[in-house]
Amino acid sequence: MKKPSSAIFLWILRIIASLIMLQTLYYKFSGSAESVYIFSQMNMEPWGRYATGIAELVASLLILYKPTTPFGAFFAAGIMSGALLSHVFVLGIEVMGDHGLLFLYALIVWVAAILLLWIEKEKLFNSIKKLTSRRT
Repeated sequence: MKKPSSAIFLWILRIIASLIMLQTLYYKFSGSAESVYIFSQMNMEPWGRYATGIAELVASLLILYKPTTPFGAFFAAGIMSGALLSHVFVLGIEVMGDHGLLFLYALIVWVAAILLLWIEKEKLFNSIKKLTSRRT
């Protein structure tokens, strides 16, 4: 059993990562000018915007549901790695005068996801072992 302080820390990480991803869904699904610009720059408009929104929604829900947190964190870390690389190599840190806010949000989610993965790594490895042992 985890200490209460570590359980609280895990919930803080879950909530931070999920809230940031969930709050961006409105902009992705409504076709805000900034989202359309970002995905147009990567030649992924509109399908990439919708796919990313769906992926972030799934990752957020997996993170918030305690038994699937490590899987959601793994998924979120991958999504945010793509976002960070897109900012560094295609978009730039600042997009449409946002002073780097979207880059910062992606970085915060990535750090939270990596911390969740690190803390919950045993749960992730045990789940993978169970899945692979059933196949043999």
